[in-house]
Amino acid sequence: MSARRIAAAALLACTLSLLVAQAGAQTVRVRVETALGAFEVELDAARAPITVANFLKYVDGGFYDGGRVHRSARLETQAARPVKIEVIQAGIDAARTREAFPAIALERTSVTGILHKDGTISMARSGPDTAVSDFFICIGDQPSLDFGGARNPDGQGFAAFGRVVAGMDVVRAIHKAPAEGERLSPPIAITRASRLKAE
Repeated sequence: MSARRIAAAALLACTLSLLVAQAGAQTVRVRVETALGAFEVELDAARAPITVANFLKYVDGGFYDGGRVHRSARLETQAARPVKIEVIQAGIDAARTREAFPAIALERTSVTGILHKDGTISMARSGPDTAVSDFFICIGDQPSLDFGGARNPDGQGFAAFGRVVAGMDVVRAIHKAPAEGERLSPPIAITRASRLKAE
C-alpha cells in the first residue's frame, strides 16, 4: 500500500473515530418511515463505527427521504442460487445518487461480532470495501452472510451494524409485498429516515 493511501486511510479512521466520539460511542436509534409503516433500528457504533458513521451521514443528510425498499429476497425467488437468503434491501433517493459518499471499508463480522440474525441491519455490497448507501435487513437468521459464509464467493461476508428493535412486523410485511423475482413491484417508498433522541 502506498504512503498516500495509508495517510488517506489514517485520516478517514480519525474522522470516523471523531464522529463516533461525538455520538458518545453508544447505540443510536434511527426510525425509518415507509408506505407500509415504520420500523426502528438500533445501531452499534461501538462495534461497527465505520459502518454506523457512514449510515448516519445518509440519514442526517436526508438521503433516504424519498428513497425506497426495492428488493425482497425470498426462498422461492432464488431457485437458481445455490445459497439462498431472506432479506429486504433499501436505498437512497435515486435523484441524489451523484451526491453519494465514497465506499467504505468492510467491517467483517469476525471482527465486530455482530452476526446476521433475524432483524439485523447490514450494508449491501459487491466486492469487499464497496458498500455505499444500500442497506438490508435479515428475515430470520442468515449465517451465510457472516464472515466465512458462502453467499458471496469471496467469503468476507457483509457489514452488520445493528438490529431492528421496533416494527419488525412492518419489515416482514415489506418482505411479503408483491414482487417480480427479487424486485418489489412497486417498490415501497421511504418517506423519512431520522435519528431518535436519546432517552
